[in-house]
Amino acid sequence: MRLYRYLTGPDDASFCHRVTAALNAGWELHGGPTLTYDAETKRVICGQAIVKEVEGVDYTPDLDLSKQ
Repeated sequence: MRLYRYLTGPDDASFCHRVTAALNAGWELHGGPTLTYDAETKRVICGQAIVKEVEGVDYTPDLDLSKQ
């Protein structure tokens, strides 16, 4: 089964660490990153889609993708 996640967060080192951790857990980048500006907090927000192929897992809406 192919899993999909979309990571978001402030444009800072913690976001890069989350993406790096996902890549090292077997996830792959899917497309390019996205950026938007949050005028209320006055900061840039990043987004990155990631995908992962897994065996032996059946999809259900309550599947915790962060633990795959």
